[in-house]
Amino acid sequence: MILLLLMWEFFKTGLFAIGGGLATLPFLYEMSVKTGWFTATDIANMIAISESTPGPLGINMATYVGYNTAGVAGAILAPIGEVLPSIIIILIIAKVLEKFKENQIVQDVFYGLRPASVGLIAAAGVEVVKVALLNTANWTGFTLASIMATVNWPCLGLAALLLVLTRLPKIKKAHPLYFILGSACVGIAFGYLGWS
Repeated sequence: MILLLLMWEFFKTGLFAIGGGLATLPFLYEMSVKTGWFTATDIANMIAISESTPGPLGINMATYVGYNTAGVAGAILAPIGEVLPSIIIILIIAKVLEKFKENQIVQDVFYGLRPASVGLIAAAGVEVVKVALLNTANWTGFTLASIMATVNWPCLGLAALLLVLTRLPKIKKAHPLYFILGSACVGIAFGYLGWS
């Protein structure tokens, strides 16, 4: 039964997450709350892993959740559930689009999907910022002490440093792998210092 539930939850995510891997994040956050299979921190970690390894975020997350929830069978069926809607839709569109690609209704549908994708990705970005840069459990109201306790200052400093470094002409041309490795080293150091 858990295998069917895994496949169904990721099928829904794949069906409605229009706009790529980051657009799956709002659905993953909802799934986290609904099922308890993973936490918001797990999602943040998976984003970091997915952005530094091959494969889209949704598939990596489906594999991770499937494996942790139901072993190898879950690791196989959850990603299948994630990609199945895309395969079905692409097959239908390939058959129909040739006839209807000039149709105004089809063009209007695609026009409407663009802002929906942007909204899903923006919502995901807000959630990532909350997990990475804020300690929301420390929020007690609009007081200076609460604000100071809520902001994760070391991570905010690291984000600001990376933003500045990626704007410098020589460093801007550096391979992204250097930023990933550097950030991983800083993350390890933060963990040892108790700053994470």
